[in-house]
Amino acid sequence: MSAAHETGTLFIVAAPSGAGKSTLVNALLAREPEITLSISHTTRPRRTGESEGRHYHFVDRAMFQRELAAGQFLEHAEVFGNLYGTSRSAVEPLLARGRDVLLEIDWQGARQVRAAKPDCVSIFILPPSRAELERRLRARATDSESTIARRLAASREEISHAGEFDYIVVNDDFDKALAQLQAIVRAVRAGRTLDCERHEKLIEQLLAE
Repeated sequence: MSAAHETGTLFIVAAPSGAGKSTLVNALLAREPEITLSISHTTRPRRTGESEGRHYHFVDRAMFQRELAAGQFLEHAEVFGNLYGTSRSAVEPLLARGRDVLLEIDWQGARQVRAAKPDCVSIFILPPSRAELERRLRARATDSESTIARRLAASREEISHAGEFDYIVVNDDFDKALAQLQAIVRAVRAGRTLDCERHEKLIEQLLAE
């Protein structure tokens, strides 16, 4: 249970594709087992190595839209033609029991969650440069050239919203970025606010390059 709250804390982590968000989140969860990762629903096809309920809840578009119409999602967004959403039933009961929950979502979903739950804590992960962002996307070797180009183009829009988040972490040195994430979590649990750099110059560079 979060020490500073009767209910759990809802953490949001967002980033452009290739910034290393998932790797950081997985490492954070290994260090902080008191946090539960909320598994999103998606209409995108399952990739090799992915499993139902571990990576995503894979549903078809019709089912997703039925649940959306019924108000079942805390947030939702369409990304690269696929729908993603966070089920209220996967988050709210855990928070009510004092369990901290982490959402790994995009800036659109983060904006919706902040409106619905203003006491959430939002963190945006930045790459150190556009060159490194492209290198990481190519190193994954899972996307076509057209998909990589589309992700790089979309990253400008995503990065332009970094200033909306409570904290910004630059994933240049992985260990340092992970330590900063953990420090944020522990400060929140202690009822403190960390004075972290906002990285305005880096954001300007990432948008200008």
